[in-house]
Amino acid sequence: MDRSLVRRILFGFLLTVPVFALLFWFVDIDPVLAALEQARRTVLGLVLLTTIGWLFAWSQSLRTVLRTLDVSVSVPWSFFLFSGATFSNNVTPFGQAGGEPITAYLISRTSGTRYETGLAAIASVDTLNFVPSFVFATVGISYYAIVLTLSSRLKFAAVLLGGIGVVLVGGGYYLWTSRATAERRVSAWAAGLFDRVAGYIPRFSAPSQESIRSRIAHFIGTIEQVAASPTRLAIALGFSGAGWLFQAGALWLAFYAIGTSISFSVVLFAIPISAIAGVTPLPGGAGGIETVLVALLASATSVESAIVVAAVVIFRGLIYWVPTLIGGSVLAALTAKRAA
Repeated sequence: MDRSLVRRILFGFLLTVPVFALLFWFVDIDPVLAALEQARRTVLGLVLLTTIGWLFAWSQSLRTVLRTLDVSVSVPWSFFLFSGATFSNNVTPFGQAGGEPITAYLISRTSGTRYETGLAAIASVDTLNFVPSFVFATVGISYYAIVLTLSSRLKFAAVLLGGIGVVLVGGGYYLWTSRATAERRVSAWAAGLFDRVAGYIPRFSAPSQESIRSRIAHFIGTIEQVAASPTRLAIALGFSGAGWLFQAGALWLAFYAIGTSISFSVVLFAIPISAIAGVTPLPGGAGGIETVLVALLASATSVESAIVVAAVVIFRGLIYWVPTLIGGSVLAALTAKRAA
């Protein structure tokens, strides 16, 4: 990990300080600590198990996509590989946008594939993960709207969810149908960018446009290979959906651990919508996701804010730190092995 990346990571974590400070400014910390102290350890153990279940399910989605690309990865190693991918997303600014290049490198190094293949694999998994998240969020917020009444904040969340769905689906369809044109334009833009960078950095040789276009073409071809296997796509979607349900179960159990029960439909839409905050400059969305999640849960339930914050702290603490610790250990081991 180079020094510039370390500086970006440290800067990203510094940005989380005022975000968390603002969150706790509106909530008295003493009731939150009291709720955390009364949390039942046996139920916290179940939250940990469901967190690992989420990691395992999404790791098998990645393994299924890699098998489609004729890349063989064992079940245990796919778990560690996805944990490493989640670690890179959690410690780099802009969440997945910042961590995916590191993830692609990790996949290519451990499986012996090209970098573009690893990037296409993790990009495919991210795309697949969007489908069940959108479905679950729609089902959850629709059920809530039928049984109860949406508050103004939840109405805004519903509109935001629909807008994002339209933009992503429409934008994805446009890019896919015009991928040949996109390949040509992106390669020309990237070649010009590298040429300008080469003018400022000594001993930096800019790649040619043909070389860049060849890599982009390989990336698109890999995506096409994944899309050409509907059976494995369905299996990967099943694992992705199971992962989202494990996450929802972990949040529901976090409330249950501190003696509170909420509707499962609420966690179904709260988690995917709060994940949108992961695109902020904060590493892994830390601070932003928690703030949005607390706001949604407080609006959708009659639970007092201190209990909501305590449950979110338990949930996000495990969802964030379990893969970060496992994935960080994997990357440290690989780095040490490479150095040796």
